[in-house]
This record gives sequence, C-alpha cells and structure tokens, in this order.
Amino acid sequence: MLDESLLDAPEALARADTRGLLRAAAESGARIRTAARHAAEAGIGDLKPDGRPRAVLIAGPGAAGSCTADFLGALSGGNCPVSLIAPTGVAPAPGALRWTLPGWAGPLDLLVIATPDGTEPGLPRLVEQAYRRGCAIVAVAPGQSPLTGAVAQARGLMVPLATTPYVSAPYATGGYGTDPYTRGPHAPGAGEAEGALGAAPASHGTPSVPQPVEPPGTAPDEMTGPALPGTLWALLTPLLLLVDRIGLVSAPPAALQQVADRLDQVAERCGPAIATYTNPAKTLATELAGALPLLWTEGPVAAAAGRRFAGLLAALAGRPALVAELPGALAAHGTLLSGAFAGGADPDDFFRDRVEEPEALRARIVLLHDEPVGPVSAVPTARELALAHDTAFSELEPAEGSPLESAAELLAITDFTAVYLALASADRT
Repeated sequence: MLDESLLDAPEALARADTRGLLRAAAESGARIRTAARHAAEAGIGDLKPDGRPRAVLIAGPGAAGSCTADFLGALSGGNCPVSLIAPTGVAPAPGALRWTLPGWAGPLDLLVIATPDGTEPGLPRLVEQAYRRGCAIVAVAPGQSPLTGAVAQARGLMVPLATTPYVSAPYATGGYGTDPYTRGPHAPGAGEAEGALGAAPASHGTPSVPQPVEPPGTAPDEMTGPALPGTLWALLTPLLLLVDRIGLVSAPPAALQQVADRLDQVAERCGPAIATYTNPAKTLATELAGALPLLWTEGPVAAAAGRRFAGLLAALAGRPALVAELPGALAAHGTLLSGAFAGGADPDDFFRDRVEEPEALRARIVLLHDEPVGPVSAVPTARELALAHDTAFSELEPAEGSPLESAAELLAITDFTAVYLALASADRT
C-alpha cells in the first residue's frame, strides 16, 4: 500500500527521509561538477593515450560495479568491449568479496575500479594482479581508502570519489515551504562543486534539500552506498572523462556540464514540494503502487536505466520488477498479460465484498526509450499490446539531447520514483 497523502506533504516526507534519499537524488548534478573537478586535478585531462584499449574491465562491489559497467557499455556503442569482473565470495559483505582477472587480460587492457567504499580487501589484490599482468589501472574511490595506496604502488591513476557537503543538523522541515530547491550557503554546487565544469547556470541552480543527520546505528555505506541515488554519477563522471580521452565515448567537459544542468532541471520538476499531478516521479510512484512493474526498454541507454530502476525498486522500496528489452519483451512477458496478473483478470464473482481482502497485484507496463519513436520502433506495438490486454502502462521518454542527457533524465526520474515509493509505502520500517 502507498500512502499517497504523504507524497503531497513535504514536511512529512522530510521526517520519513532519515537516510537523505531525496537529497541524494537532488544532488546528482552537483556530484557531476565535483567529480569533474576531481578528475581534472587527478590529471585525466592531461592523458595522452596511445590508442584504445583492447578491452575495458570494470570491477566494484554490487551495483557500483555492475551499473558502471552497464552504462559505460551502453554509451560506448560497441567501440570497445566493456566487461564486468563479477566478484565471488561466501557473502556479499565487502570483506568476503574477491575479484579475478580473466586469463587473457594483459598489457593491452584497461582495468577500472569503481567503489564508494574502498576498504574491500579483494580490490588491492586485484590491483596487484593487474600490475603483474601489465594492465593500465584507473580507480574511483574515497581518497583516504586503503585502495588509494595500492593503486599508487601499481602506478595507476586514482580519482577521489566526489561527495557533497552535508549540514550537521536535522531536517529543517520549514525549508521545504513552497520551494525546497532554493540555493543556500550549504547547497551542493554553490562553491565546492564549481571547478572543472564551472558553476551551474543561474536559471536553474543546483537544487538543495533539507540536510539529514546520519541516524544512530546507520552504517556509513547506507549513506554513500551504491544503491543511494547520486553515487552512480560520482563514479561515472571521472570514467566518462577517461573514456572520452581514449576515444570510446564522446563526453567532454562541456557535455558533462549539460548533463549536470539536465539533472538539476529534473530535480526541480520532481522535488518534494511539487504536487503529484505535475511531478513525473510522484505520478509514476502512484501508478506503480500495488502493481508488478514490467519495465520494457528500447535502446541501449534505456535498457541500462531499466535495469538500474529495477535494482533501486528492490533495494530501496522492497518491490519486485521485471525488465526486458523490446521487441523481445513482447514475447517474454506476453503470458503475464493474459494470466492472473493481467489488468482485467478477475475470475471470481464481481459483486463479492472485497473490503477486507488485499488488493490483487496487477501488471503495469513501464515503457522506457532513449530516442523518439521512429518507423522501426517496437514501442507502438507495445502500446497496442497493453491496450489489447487491458493492461495499464506508463511511458518515459527523455527530452531531446545527447545519449548522456537521455541517460541522465531517465536515471533522475526513476531515482526519484524509487525514493518516493520507499518513503510513502505504508509498510515501510
């Protein structure tokens, strides 16, 4: 069940948001600006690569590694193989994880490590493997982490993870008022985030939201972990500047400035003070209440965003979702649309009293595409199939822009949606 009244009560949302999820979603643009400055200070802009690597190997814990690999692979367009080194271990805890280079990895390959933690014992060991094999090494991690020393010893490139300042005060609920995203002295991007990309345009400055205090007993990785919205851009930005230098993806500093601006714009549209009927993230959250989301995607960027969205729905809101790419999704999920999860399915007596019964879970299609619908698109067929099976559907299509901007908009809206579902669920803890 979703408490829809909470979505239009900014002060109540602030009290419920003990982990600072709304701020984390809103600060993504600031994270990009800060991360770009860190990348410039680390020397990424001064690199003079001899050419493209044979392969880019990406390692990191959980979603930090998988989402980074997913989006870099989607954005590279097949210019170079981008592969995830999946960890092994007896538990998902950082200390239990181990990474192993594939047997063919060597001097022609690039190892990228992305982690919001940096204390995983398995990552310095991976760095040692890569050094022995002659691989180039780049890492994005907290600057004072044990991984920093290992990368330095291996003569790799280390970029400190970008963070944004938190004010050591509980949520100032009055700060929401009618405009929670006003720039203040503590707003990310007001000073600390300006640098390699410059300040955000005055027309839509980096949003700020009331600042949370880490609740007692909350582990640090809950505040900065890979499931937290905003962390992904802190990891991705230096790597995008890196792959731009080696010719895999077009992501110069000017393009990342546009991405940061787009994220700021989406944060203004999806903020907690914006009413549900004009807020795309709140609207999608209410549409997914009591539904089994079928995330159908078209385009490589949308596919990566769909997988990220499904992961956030599970990690933050505790809700399942199924992801499939069009046109294969039409066959893969076709049976769901005609079975017990179908929108019109009700085999029992229509007139029986349902007041005391739990609401049945129904499938809802969410279409995500990263380009306008063209003549060879499967999106019109997906719409027709949904209508034919009396299945509700939602649709997310980013405004015109580069693939990077499309990725940013899809990520931002779905991040806010997952956060609102997490905060407004009646059974939340």
